[in-house]
Amino acid sequence: MKLEFIGPASLLENGDVLFPAILDGKPLACNFSYEALQDLDIDGASGNALDLFKTYQLKLLSIAESKILAGHALNGAVHLFSHDLILD
Repeated sequence: MKLEFIGPASLLENGDVLFPAILDGKPLACNFSYEALQDLDIDGASGNALDLFKTYQLKLLSIAESKILAGHALNGAVHLFSHDLILD
């Protein structure tokens, strides 16, 4: 399985963040819910989903990669929600 995150991140109309990837030569949409992004901002300092994504990008892409490798990418997309986060 070959996975490449290609970006860039973009803000969707519903407030989620989309980060494009390529999985085995096919497009894969990595969708990060606004609620999951807010959960990372414990102090509530930023309401901007794109800024939050950029701040936590490495952690979020690592979680996405784990879900993809575990077979959770369906119909050309993988979705990350609050329950997917491993908060330290």
